[in-house]
Amino acid sequence: MGLAAYGDPNSTAYKLLRDLIDFKDGTIRLDLNYFAYYLRPSRSAVSEAFIHRFGPPRLPDEPVTARHHDIAAAVQHVLEDALHYLLADLHQQTGLKRVALGGGTFMNSVFNGKIMSSTPFDEVFISSCPDDSGTSIGAALYTHCVLLEAERGPAMRHNYYGPFFAQTAIDEALSLAKLRAPAVDDPADAAAHALAEGKIIGWFQGSMELGQRALGNRSILADPRSVRMRDQVNSAVKFREPWRPFAPAVLAEDFATYFGPEPAVYFMERTLPVRDEVRNLIPAAVHIDGTARPQTVTVDTNPLFHRLITRFRDRAGVAAVLNTSFNLAEEPIVCSPQDAIRTFYSSGLDLLFMGNRVLTK
Repeated sequence: MGLAAYGDPNSTAYKLLRDLIDFKDGTIRLDLNYFAYYLRPSRSAVSEAFIHRFGPPRLPDEPVTARHHDIAAAVQHVLEDALHYLLADLHQQTGLKRVALGGGTFMNSVFNGKIMSSTPFDEVFISSCPDDSGTSIGAALYTHCVLLEAERGPAMRHNYYGPFFAQTAIDEALSLAKLRAPAVDDPADAAAHALAEGKIIGWFQGSMELGQRALGNRSILADPRSVRMRDQVNSAVKFREPWRPFAPAVLAEDFATYFGPEPAVYFMERTLPVRDEVRNLIPAAVHIDGTARPQTVTVDTNPLFHRLITRFRDRAGVAAVLNTSFNLAEEPIVCSPQDAIRTFYSSGLDLLFMGNRVLTK
């Protein structure tokens, strides 16, 4: 998704890939001469014919070239072609205007942000965990709503269903590690102050998020006002490719200032165009194509995180912070205080906020 923005969506690679896929009768058909994902055992998703058609795969240490940009763009746009077709067919069959979508494909936030503008649906729900990690929630909801015919509750607006660690557990982890971390009266205000001074912080609070998106409880936070901050987080903290974008967590009451009259984005599940007049305010969180994958932060779903961004707005004049998941490359999001401490000392983070404790280096 991130690399696709650097490529040409109408390149030769797009035409070569599009020719391998056929849309008919509400289904998608692939030319299986070029794919191997359905074979077991198979070490590759594609066949030798595919490699002959598109060129050799890039090795981990090889540079990313324009060819790779175009192949990424081709895959992204053919995927969008297929999903547009399926959703249009679904609407034609049902006549409905509201749709709930699941499956790992709908981790594709770039496409998700285009659904309402490019399909007949005018209301879309995608959970924080549309991939396999959400199966347990789906099974529970199916049992509750369908098998037991019980009353449906409101749609999910947060994903804070993971483990919770009380301040006593945090203090015990610090003590076992022989670390001194002073307490602060107002962690949100102290964190906002640190962000405004250019610090990169680990933010460990409350219950862990369910799914791949850290939404203000297991987050790495930074000042979005400088592109240099994005590069610093990528190189010194996340240890990942420089073309991968970061996301802004935005106050609900200021969301329209940055993204116009869009519905709330509670789970960072959609990528949206950032309004032209404010892109220069949060350049570290805006991708090369002028889009961002925002989180709408409300005072009722996460009052502490909302307060942090509010206090940052008071200091910096920007109602958003750069928010990325609290983990290093190839690692899961931190869960416990011990995870947070290890990740803090394994990266270029400046401060670690855990409950009301602040750990420094």
